[in-house]
Amino acid sequence: MILSIQHLYYLVGFVLAVTAVMTLRDASNPKRYSAGLFWALYAAVFLVGEQLPPTWVGAGAVLMAVIAGFGGVAGGRLAPRSDAEYLASAKRLGNKLFAPALAIPLITMAGTLSAKHLVIGGTPLLDPKNATLVSLGVGCVLSLALVCWLTRETPAQGMRESRRLIDALGWALVLPQMLGMLGLVFSDAGVGKAVAHVTTTYINMDMRFVAVAVYVIGMALFTIIMGNGFAAFPVMTGGVGVPVLVGVYHGDPAVMAAVGMLSGYCGTLLTPMAANFNLVPAALLEIDKNAVIRAQMPTAIALLIANIFLLNFLMFR
Repeated sequence: MILSIQHLYYLVGFVLAVTAVMTLRDASNPKRYSAGLFWALYAAVFLVGEQLPPTWVGAGAVLMAVIAGFGGVAGGRLAPRSDAEYLASAKRLGNKLFAPALAIPLITMAGTLSAKHLVIGGTPLLDPKNATLVSLGVGCVLSLALVCWLTRETPAQGMRESRRLIDALGWALVLPQMLGMLGLVFSDAGVGKAVAHVTTTYINMDMRFVAVAVYVIGMALFTIIMGNGFAAFPVMTGGVGVPVLVGVYHGDPAVMAAVGMLSGYCGTLLTPMAANFNLVPAALLEIDKNAVIRAQMPTAIALLIANIFLLNFLMFR
């Protein structure tokens, strides 16, 4: 293949490395050295992570957690453009501003659907196993080129804006990857078995409705803690879903999985740990970081309650 997932990792690592350098050079940042080290460690994971011993990568992740935990990740005092400058730019560009944003999903979809036909000299252009992610990377690069052409700005300005957004998000930017790793750790550590022991020992699972409620609410709670429904799924499904709902009550596993993941997504709406869903929009809109969660809370709770009755009805028909 010509473009693989590794090239996307290199691209992300490059952006993070530039961010680390810009942070270190920012005299207005009171914690520029610790913050610069944080982003440099994160960049190293993408740039040379596969060449490092797993122990080194793990030690780097622990060091990043220590830096973030002691408040070592802070942003500089960047001077934003004035409202008049933003308004003048918006009037000049008009609806053309939407073109780069729309280009990313369109290019991603086109690349994903046509990946098997994009072959040069017998070699696939895109990684067949990761066509969607590689297409996303290509879409982002082409979108940046389109933005530069529309605004007459340089890629360097794009890096400055990228750094501004990274500063706004802070350590939360790392959460999706870290929490994905946490799900694997929980699974390998046997947390699902521990959940099964606790629930069967201290909760009356002889009542089917109670077992259903434990599974649904547990999916939401673990997602709130871990920030990722996919990470919560093996824990609750291995602990309650398969042994109790399927093994004891002979429920439909397909329905259990579908409603279980939907319940996990309810938890996603309620947690800042799901940074890409809840913190990124707030940072982009420059509003209170918990505003998105507060707006989603009534829907999430109502849907979670509905899922209990829905799973109890559909799973055992």
